[in-house]
Amino acid sequence: MPKARKRPCSICRRWFRPDPRVGDRQHTCGKAECQTSRRQKTQAGWRRRNPGYAIAWRIDQRAAQTQPPSEPLRLPAPLNQLPWDFAKDQFGPQGADFIGVMGALMVRTAKDQIRPYLIDPTRLAGALPQPPRKTSPGLLHTEPTDDDATGVSPTRPAMGTSASPPTAPAAAPSGVFG
Repeated sequence: MPKARKRPCSICRRWFRPDPRVGDRQHTCGKAECQTSRRQKTQAGWRRRNPGYAIAWRIDQRAAQTQPPSEPLRLPAPLNQLPWDFAKDQFGPQGADFIGVMGALMVRTAKDQIRPYLIDPTRLAGALPQPPRKTSPGLLHTEPTDDDATGVSPTRPAMGTSASPPTAPAAAPSGVFG
């Protein structure tokens, strides 16, 4: 078998000669730091492609124990306040663990959904922009306005007022006392 040509390590970028048994499949040099880094990247990629494996493995390991687990799964608040002993009696240890993991996932997802909507106390509520500020107490606004922009029409009453003259309050009907 011919000797493989030198190539740069994908981690440290130093040139190395691949092992002839591995050949073109070897991408890192033989240094322990590079091998550790390569292994960590490979394992992280596998965990990213198989996200539920670790949780399922832990649930299976707890179910396979000869004695039932003495403590419930560690769960975030408010799930840690639920009666997990009752759930274990009703659904078995494996079912209770599954419900706990599913509940934790739901709590985490809900928090991720709520986080973008946190209140900003420096802004006005709602999506409308802030109203223009007055620069002088005697003037309405500093921007030049015409009658249509302020809501005043030469032929109609001002916005927010009634078009009909104010009426007297209605008299109480006779014979009814309250």
